Amino acid sequence: MSATSDRTSDRVDPSTMTGPDLPAALGASRRTVLRRAAAAGLLVTPAAGLLGACATGGDDEGNTEQETGEKSATNPLGVKEDAALEVIIFNGGYGEKYATDVHEKLYQTAFPKAQIKHQATQAVSTVLQPRFTAGDPPEFVNNSGEKFLDFGALVNDNQLQDLTELWDAPSVDDPNKKVRDTVIPGVLEQGMFNTKDGARKPFVLYYVSTVYGIWYSGKLFKDNGWTVPTTWEQFTALCDQIKAKGITPFGYAGANAAYYMWNVILTQAAKVGGPDVLKSIDNLEPNAWKADAVIQSAKAWAEIGAKYGDKSFEGLKHTDVQLRQNQYKVAFYPSGDWLENEQKKDTPAGFEYQLMPVPSLTPADKLPAGAIRAAGGEGYFVSAKSKNPRGGMEYMRQMLSKAGARGFTETVGAATVVPAGSEGYSFPPGVASSQAALKAAGANVFNMMFDNWYKELDTEARTATNELMFGRATAEQWAERIQKRADAIKADSSVAKFSR
Repeated sequence: MSATSDRTSDRVDPSTMTGPDLPAALGASRRTVLRRAAAAGLLVTPAAGLLGACATGGDDEGNTEQETGEKSATNPLGVKEDAALEVIIFNGGYGEKYATDVHEKLYQTAFPKAQIKHQATQAVSTVLQPRFTAGDPPEFVNNSGEKFLDFGALVNDNQLQDLTELWDAPSVDDPNKKVRDTVIPGVLEQGMFNTKDGARKPFVLYYVSTVYGIWYSGKLFKDNGWTVPTTWEQFTALCDQIKAKGITPFGYAGANAAYYMWNVILTQAAKVGGPDVLKSIDNLEPNAWKADAVIQSAKAWAEIGAKYGDKSFEGLKHTDVQLRQNQYKVAFYPSGDWLENEQKKDTPAGFEYQLMPVPSLTPADKLPAGAIRAAGGEGYFVSAKSKNPRGGMEYMRQMLSKAGARGFTETVGAATVVPAGSEGYSFPPGVASSQAALKAAGANVFNMMFDNWYKELDTEARTATNELMFGRATAEQWAERIQKRADAIKADSSVAKFSR
């Protein structure tokens, strides 16, 4: 998932850039994954010598008692050493062991007197909405999955901790280097949101290097002598061959993963019409969903659904369809590169996950076949109105250490936004292929943010996409439905607006 980029005059938004300027700023390796911005963010110098006390919390009434400690070289954020910390983790593709076995242990080592309460869930909003309503939110939240909390609404309600002090704090590994200088350029800016006073502040940490595409089995392709397609003609011709062998050529799960599919359609649209197509959608511009590139892409993929999909998949969850792929019953499956880790218990030996960029639709596409969507994934936040927000920020500081990043990578097999954490690490086949695709894409990497900015629009897009892909709506009807929702959100003054 993704979030906001910066539009202030003194920053660059690389998501609007293609060509030679971009790689120079980002490098030619996995460091190209985040390109939200190239300039530094806000700078705040923390006050020195803050003595241990209880401070007023971030709620408007000022009635939340919050724990603070004395700042020092080893405790730059002023965490009270015995203050409890509650951690909520989304138990999805990356599981929870990276938290229990790595990050929480690092925090416990730094603050041995602190008690950590851990909870994992697949329904973040279900668990936490009552907590926020009651004014008793946990300190640290991994806000991800189908039932995630609306980031924009949380920001607008002053529920999220401003992370500026974290980013400006000295890093765990080098006190002469700020935390902001240990991550891939653009990470801070990706988590920035507009606030009611007109400022832009960082509220969300996007931690995982995430690459999106279409996944297949290297073994299945090798055994059948199939070549990975790069054009639409090659793709449909191969789907015919796959179908003739009794294998479902393409599938996704309609019950809870329709966003995997709208991601493919919009990725296709960005290739056809250029990345500004996605920028217009993010910015709620009139008729953005009705743009020619979007309609053209929706029509093409609706035909794939009709000819090469399986209608029964609409009622299945993502792990059901993913298991079928592991059983060599489905050839192509859209997802991010968390897929390999999520399926590791069911993946047969030698399966060899591989990522394929969405193929070019026409010879006139504005982006090449190798263009790809990539961003920082897995959003984490600290609750401003929790009892120990400084502990929550310190937990993030530990995550962003070399040990924290390396431990995450070794546990789940995925890269983080801390380059030093994966130096010399041998990734499993799927992540290795996604990192190779990312490197090959060079400057032709893009992202979209509307789903994190406007959860209601994401929900509408999911429902409409199932209608499209399972034959109950045309591309024009699909676009009309989502555009109507986008227009309603834009007209609703109670909804905080974001732009890039």
